[in-house]
Amino acid sequence: MSKSEIRKDKTCLNCRHVVEQKFCPNCGQENSDSRKTFHHLFVHFFEDLTHYENAFWKTIRNLLFKPSTLTKEYLSGKRLSYLAPVRLYIFISFITFLLIALFPNRVSESLNDKDINSKLEMPEKVQLQTFNEKTHFELKSMKEIDSIQKYGKEKEKYSDFKYWIYKKIVNVTEHNTKKEIVEKFLESFVHNIPKILFIIMPFFAFFLWLFHDKKKWYYFDHGIFTLHYFSFLLLIFLILFIIQETIGAIKPISFIADILNFVGIAWMCYYFYPAHHRFYGESRIVSFTKSVLLFFINFFFIVFLLTFYVFYTFINLH
Repeated sequence: MSKSEIRKDKTCLNCRHVVEQKFCPNCGQENSDSRKTFHHLFVHFFEDLTHYENAFWKTIRNLLFKPSTLTKEYLSGKRLSYLAPVRLYIFISFITFLLIALFPNRVSESLNDKDINSKLEMPEKVQLQTFNEKTHFELKSMKEIDSIQKYGKEKEKYSDFKYWIYKKIVNVTEHNTKKEIVEKFLESFVHNIPKILFIIMPFFAFFLWLFHDKKKWYYFDHGIFTLHYFSFLLLIFLILFIIQETIGAIKPISFIADILNFVGIAWMCYYFYPAHHRFYGESRIVSFTKSVLLFFINFFFIVFLLTFYVFYTFINLH
């Protein structure tokens, strides 16, 4: 809780109500000096997000180990004992983005130039394997492509969209090494996961709305369930990221990180079923069937969005 000194002036700075104690009885604003140090602002930011220590750890504990508990408690009206769903997601997102930015990028250390060269043949040659035969596709220079576009036969010319894509690919392969391309692909994947989760949340809630009784459950209910579930996913991702960047970086005990990663991913995949079953109260068979369908629908949706983000990042590399 904030330890700022109480102002001598008993008039609330926000609503001008008379304040006899630390907080205004009319609007709830703290009656403290409005000019703060950076340290105070930083501490106050975390205090406001976590809503005091007990509520914070109680929320995290229930989020990780008691699927759907937070959602049921929130919708039943018990809201002061836990972090609000939106605040919880924003807090975890903030920490995730912060740590991803602060941790050193060890991708380049784990990549071997020889291995990359053996797997990638760009821009010299890209090997494409079709159903029963192998074909070799030579990546032409932009001068060749421009010449074809200007003087070639109509059937040899590229459409405007294909020409734009080809130009982007050539630009990337000419200005980046094979190792840099792989590094930026992986970096884009890691950095875009929180963004993808945020974008997909309203769609996820919509899919839940489609699969359940419209009279019994409002879209708002599905939205709260979704916020808690995605907070869980992001928190697990954050924990696994920290494990990989700490324990995984120490070779003698890196196997522990692999074990913990396996457990974390397994729990992440299984979590939705008990959360769904306990919250919606349907039979285990019905709940399991819906859980599997919803899991795969959203899994492919997330993969599609991630692929789009990675592709977008690739064609915009410099």
